[in-house]
Amino acid sequence: MIITITGNLGSGKSTVAKTLAEKLGLKHYSTGDFWRQIAKERGTDVLGLNKMAEKDRTIDDEMDERQKKIGKKEDNFVIDARLAWHFIPHSVKVFLDVGDEEAARRIFSEKRTEEKFNATFEDTLKKIKERRESERKRYKQLYNVDYYDKKNYDLVVDTTKIPAEKVAEKILEFIKDLNKKK
Repeated sequence: MIITITGNLGSGKSTVAKTLAEKLGLKHYSTGDFWRQIAKERGTDVLGLNKMAEKDRTIDDEMDERQKKIGKKEDNFVIDARLAWHFIPHSVKVFLDVGDEEAARRIFSEKRTEEKFNATFEDTLKKIKERRESERKRYKQLYNVDYYDKKNYDLVVDTTKIPAEKVAEKILEFIKDLNKKK
């Protein structure tokens, strides 16, 4: 079983994916980790890399190929990624939603060292909106997809008021129901 988890910035994708993978005894991948690694290698931050990617297709191509390769060569994993649902269409596709204010609170409180632009809560909220629009524009241009369109997913969970553990439980229940129908 392959489970792809995407969603809004700050929705808990990585935390939920790690929790879910652990509960199911599956491997976990995170393209957020891949993206931060690429940004560091190129001497920039996540937002800077997004801006670079608007003009340099090879950045997205590198990320896309990693996901496609994993989806073709492996089974039984959980991946949190913006577009894994698109590149691994045979997966169970989950979207995690969250309000912008809560997302900013979560991201700001993490104090990620590679995201120094999140100096204040207000900066964080502004950067969330900028990053979302940058990604949305790029993905529409490159793939003609809108990852915010909830019709693309098998399950949508609003994480604004529930902890990651409860979100993982909701996904587990959904998967159990899917398996019963098979």
